[in-house]
Amino acid sequence: MLASFPSARFKPHPRLVVLLFAGLFPAVLLTVGPVATAESAKALPATLPTLTTANAAHSLSSKEAARHYPVHLRVVVTYFDPTLNNGGYVAMFVHDASGSIYVKPALGLIAPLAAGSLIELRGVTDPGEFAPIVAQPQIKLIGYIGLPATTNRPSLVRLLSGVEDGQWVEVEGVIHSVVEKDRHVNLQLAMADGTIPILMAEGTLAAYSGLVDARVRIRGNAGPLMDRSRRQMIGANIHCPNLSAVEILEPPPQDPFKLQAIPIDRLLQWDVAPLLAHRVHVQGRVTLQWPGSSVCIRDGLHGICAQTTQSTRLANGELVDIAGFARAEGSAPTLTDAVFRSAGSSRAAPETATPVTAEQALLGQHESDLIQIDGKLISRDLASTDTTLLLSSGKYIFKAILPQGLGGPEEKTWKNGSVLRVTGICSVQLDAQMSTLGVGTAVPRTFQVLMRSPADVLILERASWWTPVHALLLLAIALIGTLAVLGWVVVLRKRIRESEERFRHMAQHDDLTGLATRRVLEDRLQVAFEIARRHRKSLAVLMVDLDNFKDINDRLGHHTGDEVLRVTANRLVDTVRKSDTVARIGGDEFVMLLPEFGDGHAAEITAQKLVAALSAPIFFEERLVQVSVSIGVCISSAGEQDADELLKNADTAMYHAKEHGRNRFEVFASERVQAREITHI
Repeated sequence: MLASFPSARFKPHPRLVVLLFAGLFPAVLLTVGPVATAESAKALPATLPTLTTANAAHSLSSKEAARHYPVHLRVVVTYFDPTLNNGGYVAMFVHDASGSIYVKPALGLIAPLAAGSLIELRGVTDPGEFAPIVAQPQIKLIGYIGLPATTNRPSLVRLLSGVEDGQWVEVEGVIHSVVEKDRHVNLQLAMADGTIPILMAEGTLAAYSGLVDARVRIRGNAGPLMDRSRRQMIGANIHCPNLSAVEILEPPPQDPFKLQAIPIDRLLQWDVAPLLAHRVHVQGRVTLQWPGSSVCIRDGLHGICAQTTQSTRLANGELVDIAGFARAEGSAPTLTDAVFRSAGSSRAAPETATPVTAEQALLGQHESDLIQIDGKLISRDLASTDTTLLLSSGKYIFKAILPQGLGGPEEKTWKNGSVLRVTGICSVQLDAQMSTLGVGTAVPRTFQVLMRSPADVLILERASWWTPVHALLLLAIALIGTLAVLGWVVVLRKRIRESEERFRHMAQHDDLTGLATRRVLEDRLQVAFEIARRHRKSLAVLMVDLDNFKDINDRLGHHTGDEVLRVTANRLVDTVRKSDTVARIGGDEFVMLLPEFGDGHAAEITAQKLVAALSAPIFFEERLVQVSVSIGVCISSAGEQDADELLKNADTAMYHAKEHGRNRFEVFASERVQAREITHI
């Protein structure tokens, strides 16, 4: 018997009795993968030793695991799920006294195994997607001994590092949410140092929903969240077999709305700090609702917004109770994973918005309040699925946001250059770096207005129609039109508007890759410089050039070259933030604008990731095309360089990367340029 398992007398599990009884055979053999034959045995190198512990197999390097060491283990099944993996494989973890490892059996070729089953496992090692696993398993059922205990209690930081991959661990915290998805139950567990998702393989939502706000201790196998296209770990989760691996340390309150209501202005203060590990109860009147997303209320002098998936419709001014987990968001508290209910039929008149200036909004005294502010519409965020307006007021720029589901035809009347009066909930964003460097005082960076409906936008002054484009159109119509063809004028105007939209899109997007054009890059670069100067921020420009692209076109044809450009563009977009700009400025030249960037080290890390991501071969027309890039990096602190100089310096660094062997990046340094000029004299 294994040292970490209970050494109790054998007691078969009910689900396995059928398997054992149906066998009246010498043993129940659950075979996964091809049955070993004398011929297949010869394929395995005779010099490879058989690994007899889970740790011996799991601790191999990826290169060694690819040699397919034979594995022979006596282990207990700690997780079994025949429905998890969409790729046609069963999800399965096993454990012995040395550790744990993932097993990859083929779907449909194995009978269900209960977590806690003791088995004899034969197979071969495989590199897996992240860490070594056991593949081609042959399984012999021995009996049922139950789930093992464990003293391995890693922190979230350690789980996110990946070193605990596959291991049987125990985590403790408060359950914040329970969601049923794809026949599985997903829990969000708030540990002492952060939140981690828990995946439950068995059960129904009804069995778990009562666990919200309970303090629990959960056993399960640590698993990575993967970006499969890059074979990189991007997070972690815990695979928990069933409720038997969940220990309730502190049950949740039966009715969170019966908790004493806390005044909004007292949340996140010292006196209520001991209560904040669990849900808190607040009460107030509705000032905004985005169904299925957010609810904002006000309890008199103060407001708060809660994040919720509940979509029950509420009326402005309606009194409601909200229960959720309190945390800091910007300059005020917010509630996450919240639930709400109406607190009665009484309804007050909708709250009147307070007129404010941009300076007053930025001070934070109107956080979560209903405000009214004037601004000039300068653009829209076309990348956002919501209606996001970018407005300027004095020397400040702010956003006004309306969810997609609450929009209307009125939005088409909001033209760039118009002066708008916007009503909504004020939300202040902090400058995290400056706040951290200070003495515990929040430093506001910008603010945004959360609108309730299109009626929250009033046009004070319409944009002038007399633009150069419109003047030319009128001149053309005057030259070719007559009073006898007024009917045709209407048709022509419609066609002109359609063409204008199409040409605007063509002017802003590259036809082949869909990336921004040089003109869009220049516009965004100017905006980024202004923001960098105003807020004393850094920004970075990366010049990316494909290595030996002409050879690809010459050898494989221009259609292959076009595919390489499209795939490269997609990889660039996938690697950076949504706020960054990726543009194609030439045949195989790309530029990346990274506004409000942290520091030079962060830019180098991004460039290194890009070199690795873009060096992956591209499969096209049953052929692997080898590609690589050279990247030049130039960083501007507080807008100290102008746009042309920044682009020129990034280009210089890129050519320096090519001179030093390609498939690399270089950071611009003025001393290097001077040395190069002296060399050429």
